[in-house]
Amino acid sequence: MTVNSSERRALALGAALTAMLLVAACGGSGEPTTRFHASRVIAFGDESSLIVDTRGDANGNKYSVNATVSSTDQTIVCTANAVWSQSIAAFYGLVFPECNPAPNAVAAPTSRIRAAFGARAGDLGAQIDAQQADSPLGPSDMTTVLIGEHDVIAEYQKYPAIGVDQLIANVEAEGAEVGRQVNRITDTGAKVLLSTIMDVGFSPFGTAERLAHADTDRAALLSQLSQRFNASMRATIVNDGRKIGLILLDELTTSVVKFPGFQGFSNAVTPVCDLTKSALTPPSILDCTAQTFVANGSTAYFWADDLHMSASAQIFFGTAAISRAQNNPF
Repeated sequence: MTVNSSERRALALGAALTAMLLVAACGGSGEPTTRFHASRVIAFGDESSLIVDTRGDANGNKYSVNATVSSTDQTIVCTANAVWSQSIAAFYGLVFPECNPAPNAVAAPTSRIRAAFGARAGDLGAQIDAQQADSPLGPSDMTTVLIGEHDVIAEYQKYPAIGVDQLIANVEAEGAEVGRQVNRITDTGAKVLLSTIMDVGFSPFGTAERLAHADTDRAALLSQLSQRFNASMRATIVNDGRKIGLILLDELTTSVVKFPGFQGFSNAVTPVCDLTKSALTPPSILDCTAQTFVANGSTAYFWADDLHMSASAQIFFGTAAISRAQNNPF
């Protein structure tokens, strides 16, 4: 499959940045005395961690670039172009039910995706509740948490009717709520791989907002709100270095955009998916593949659309998360 070469490329790209991300993310000192191995992976958050089984065939689609068998066979291959939570599951030899296709399907997989499209900080508690009601979390579970991008966007969209100081207070409250819910997960004994949200100001959405408004630098405002959300979340978590592994997606996005060509990403400005080619209503990257790229688009693009990472970026991010899981003294 043509997707394999891009996946190998992205994994190679991830190696160099991984060390930087993990040093910055380290929550404690010391090496793991025994290697933690998860019996399940439970994914919480928004659509960046989501696989959608749209056809009911356990071969779901992602809010990224979806792999296909070939340029002529458009059958989705969900096991390739992994989203970050899926990479973590694969590291432990696990699969999610939404990507468990025949003929090699795993019988009754117990890992779960609780993440949902558009989820915000206030939804995280309900996701945890749903998991606890179904099968409570415990010490052998690894969880992934990435949520908050939609909080930042929702607060930003209240500007200028609501002033910057109040918007900052709002995102800080939402970041703190994520921190509290992460602490709630650790209280069960489960491990957490927690990611900061991307710096939305450096996304194509942020760039477009800067160009569309003359009242203030809208991208800078989005960056400020993203930073304050992340800072509040990080200040709220209770981490002795053995409960939570932190991955810095905000630093990844800013590095890729600020330094053209960083780690081989040739385009960190333009989305690679051409939504005019989407067959969905409304148009969505859920059906984006290499065959629906913009002209001259490639796997070296960082963005799939204006707010979501491409497959290469997701794999790159997943590589950093795997290293965090390996090196954190859980």
